[in-house]
Amino acid sequence: METESEPYVRLATLRQLHQVMADMNTARSLADTLQTVADGVVNGLGYELACVNLVRPDGDLVVAAFAGNPAAEALITGRVGSRDSWERRLHMGEHWGDLVFIPHTEGWVLDDDDVPQWYTDGPAPRFEDEWHPSDRLFAPMYTPGAPDGQRGELLGVLSVDRPRNGRRPGAWGREALQMYAFQAAIAISNARLRANMQRALVRLEREQQALRASEESFRQAFEYAPSGMAIAEMGGDQHGRILRTNDALCRLLGRPAAAMRRYSFSDLVHPEDIGTLLRTSAEGGRAELRLARRDGTYVWVSLRNSVVADAADGPRFLLTHVEDIEERKRRELHLAHRASHDSLTGLPNSAELRARLSARLCRRPAHAGELESLDAAYGHPGYDVAGFDFRPGTESYDAYDHHVHTVAPEGDRDDGTKGLAVLFCDLDGFKSINDRFGHNAGDAVLIEVARRLSNGVRDGDTVARLGGDEFVILANGLGRADAEDLAVRLRNEIIQPIRAEGRAVRVGASFGIGWAHCGMTADEVLKSADERMYVEKRSRPKQHRRAG
Repeated sequence: METESEPYVRLATLRQLHQVMADMNTARSLADTLQTVADGVVNGLGYELACVNLVRPDGDLVVAAFAGNPAAEALITGRVGSRDSWERRLHMGEHWGDLVFIPHTEGWVLDDDDVPQWYTDGPAPRFEDEWHPSDRLFAPMYTPGAPDGQRGELLGVLSVDRPRNGRRPGAWGREALQMYAFQAAIAISNARLRANMQRALVRLEREQQALRASEESFRQAFEYAPSGMAIAEMGGDQHGRILRTNDALCRLLGRPAAAMRRYSFSDLVHPEDIGTLLRTSAEGGRAELRLARRDGTYVWVSLRNSVVADAADGPRFLLTHVEDIEERKRRELHLAHRASHDSLTGLPNSAELRARLSARLCRRPAHAGELESLDAAYGHPGYDVAGFDFRPGTESYDAYDHHVHTVAPEGDRDDGTKGLAVLFCDLDGFKSINDRFGHNAGDAVLIEVARRLSNGVRDGDTVARLGGDEFVILANGLGRADAEDLAVRLRNEIIQPIRAEGRAVRVGASFGIGWAHCGMTADEVLKSADERMYVEKRSRPKQHRRAG
């Protein structure tokens, strides 16, 4: 390196320094940049040793690159000096602009601090500006771009030792090192920025790959799920419109995917189940309902909803899982039917009969004209009946506010009142058929009687088997004469010959007509009809009650 006493700097040195800076700014990685900075001090500025101390995230400085002495490089590369020790060094000695020179006369106090350093041998200086082996020269590097010409944050420190000409650097040498440290800071900052960008790009690419893998995994899980899957819009004018379906759902409903996109689930649900669908359309909703197939039939399904987002702040969609439960529902309905129906005739059994009858009755008596007379007597509608307070706002009143009271005709004559008739039917001569021809014949008779009774009533009426040879008919909206006519018609149907076990047999039938009205229990109604049946049975000649 030329000294300041020389009248000019050789052109070759400038070219060499220019090349060093070009190499420093074209390094491919941060590690290459740091090593190029250290090499440039040795090759371009003429120092025998150079060290790059880089500030770590925790504030301490680590030896990140070394040039000029392989043995010293192996000794201190990677070692760390505390920030406090470095701050003490940068505030000692002589300040040559941004450079810090600590002469050997002061540097001995630093021998025991934790800053990594090397030691060089050599004779004592022979003249005033000769370099001493214990002299120290530091070039701090600050982040560029600080406002108002102020220093940025400390990025690192260049440590240099032993100029090749053996002299302390003059004005030009100091300026050159200071400029080099400034350019090195720019190069290191740019290298860090590139490294951060590269890491960000790698991370972004990995995230995109993970997202693509996740999307592909979801697509395959969606498309090839063994049960039905659908994605529908959530919110807005098109809420519930189906956007995408898988093959399993298309097969289940017998509809192609293109056709499914024209519907929402509310278009496909059974009319009786629309309320159930609306109550379970939110996130986490579950429902069991019927969906329409293309052929017009319905299939029982279980729906389970969850909400998914297209992106962090993207639109939300409803993901619906559709499971075919037709077979399970069929078994449940079969079991429920068996629990409420007679296994021989298929008619409602005693428990189902009582349930249907009880559903029509309340504890409040309500014979024809009774409510109006009570209102007139007490001067207030629904004042009190049989110990119940039916004034508006009371618990009893609210419980029956919308109840249609069951009334019954008064007396033995037809007064025009239409009520719920209860016809108790007991077969005459059935026991003799069982005794003479066996139980198979008896069962055949019961099945045929059940069929004739069912065919003889209106839709909506109930024909039930209490057990044995006893049947009950619930027929609503009949007057007294209507009920008596119905009993005659049914008796005439029953007494017709019945084929049982290859022979024709006959049974008779006795009917008792009771009337259900609010204030009675189901058992009271049935007991009343049963008693009337026995009265009717005893009133008929025995020969008219025989069968054969």
